[in-house]
Amino acid sequence: MITAIICAAGKGTRAGFSENKVLHELGGLPVLSWSLSAFSAAGADEIIVACSEADEARVKALLAPFPAARTMRGGSTRGESVYNALRCAQGDIVLVHDAARPFVSHKTIRACVESVKQYGSGVCAIPASDTVALAADGNIFSVPARETAFLVQTPQGFYRDKLLAAYEKARAEGLSFTDESGVYAQYVAPPRIVAGERENRKLTYAEDFLPAERVGFGVDTHAFGEGDHVILGGVRIPHGRGLLAHSDGDVVCHALMDALLSAAGLDDIGHHFPDTDERFRGADSMELLRKVVVMLSKAGYAAKNASISVIAEQPRLSPFIAQMKENLAGTLGVRKSAVGIAAGTNERLGYVGEGKGITVYATVLLMPVKA
Repeated sequence: MITAIICAAGKGTRAGFSENKVLHELGGLPVLSWSLSAFSAAGADEIIVACSEADEARVKALLAPFPAARTMRGGSTRGESVYNALRCAQGDIVLVHDAARPFVSHKTIRACVESVKQYGSGVCAIPASDTVALAADGNIFSVPARETAFLVQTPQGFYRDKLLAAYEKARAEGLSFTDESGVYAQYVAPPRIVAGERENRKLTYAEDFLPAERVGFGVDTHAFGEGDHVILGGVRIPHGRGLLAHSDGDVVCHALMDALLSAAGLDDIGHHFPDTDERFRGADSMELLRKVVVMLSKAGYAAKNASISVIAEQPRLSPFIAQMKENLAGTLGVRKSAVGIAAGTNERLGYVGEGKGITVYATVLLMPVKA
């Protein structure tokens, strides 16, 4: 039987929220819910959430979808919380996990369990990629060899009886440890390292809660009509026909705007700039693109890069692509090299090949930004 002990009794004051950080929303769910889902899906027979009295009601509400989960009052320290949970845990194997690590994978959980079965312990850790220095009073006194330095994560797995006995010895001697690997190493044996994952990071500060990067895709088509030019990417390009549109017909901007809006989960350009609204008749699409960039900022995102493909038999676009890239990059607030524009024909196939219109595809990557 496997028991997962999820430590959620802290306050997370460094995040600066008005609530316990593990109850703060991340991707539409409280942080704690992600760990509950991971351990439940990985087959934990029992899940004990160590929480404070102040948070107990909210935590219990989150346990409703997880019949194997229950709460237990945590202590004033992590060690006290884990010790209390160990005393009432039913599992032969216990996995202790920080609720503030919501990205733990099923693979990592299973690897910890198998390590306990084979070696008696399993502590997730990743090799340190930077030089690690030990310091006191602002002075470095030791620099361990980087190949021997690891960054310890959770879950950390052990046989319950051995970890409980180690904690009882630590309590008797009045010693405290930052995690279970230290207690186990002191009183039982050197813990076995299990390959962790860099994605299994701990949420500590407010910036750690920023949303992940997001990809968006947009496509737009305009038919040719009367006129002597087309506007693409804010560039006026001489041509024997213009593009039919309520606005200026800048199909490049339109596809790009839809890609940006969809990546941020916002409504499309038809919602924000309907062709039934006279305010947008003949509108400058570059100005509309600027409005979309503002919408993204309010939603907590900014463009990181854009890739655009223009499919047209005519006009020839290569002389204008550099200016198009410069215009779009300036409006998006990115380097020119972050905007890619490719132009191609449709080999005389379909409506584009017959010269009836232009189609543009756009893909973007958004990055989170502070509000």
